[in-house]
Amino acid sequence: MFEQRIFETDFKTALSEELDRRGMTIRQLSEATGIPPVTLYKISSGERDPRLSTVKKIVSVFSPHHGKFIALIAAKFLLDEIEGTKVDVGGVEYRIKGYTANSLDDCILAAVRARYDGAAGIICAPILASLIERLVDVPVAIMKPEMDAVFTAVDSIAKRL
Repeated sequence: MFEQRIFETDFKTALSEELDRRGMTIRQLSEATGIPPVTLYKISSGERDPRLSTVKKIVSVFSPHHGKFIALIAAKFLLDEIEGTKVDVGGVEYRIKGYTANSLDDCILAAVRARYDGAAGIICAPILASLIERLVDVPVAIMKPEMDAVFTAVDSIAKRL
C-alpha cells in the first residue's frame, strides 16, 4: 500500500516502486493528478521534496477511497444504533461509519484512522472538534446532545445524590 510505503522509505523510492508496480509513467501520473510532469520528474529523481498538497494528490490517485462515508466517533452503545445508516446530502449518498472511542487518545486515533480510511467528514464530541480539525483535512462537525438527553442525565445524577 503506497500510503504505508512512504513512511517506511523515502518518497522518491516509494513513488518509483508504485509507478513500476502499476506500469504507470510520470506523464500518466501527471494527467491523473494535475501535477506538472516537470514537478513529478524532479520529485522522482530526488531533486525536489514534494509539498504536502502534492503528496495528497498522488496518494488520492494510488489509493482512491471507495464509497463515500462520514465517520462518527463515539462510544459503542451510540454507534450500535446508527452504524451503516445511509443519508442523502445534495444527491450524494453517504453511509455513517462508526469509530469506537472511550478516551481522548481513542478519539484522536479514531479521527486519524477515519481520515486514512477515506472519510469525507468526521462527527465527534464538541470538546474534540477543534483538536481534530487540526489533525485532518476534512470537515469536522460536533454532536450536540438533545435537551432530553441532558435532562435524563441530570435526573440520573439527582437520583444518586
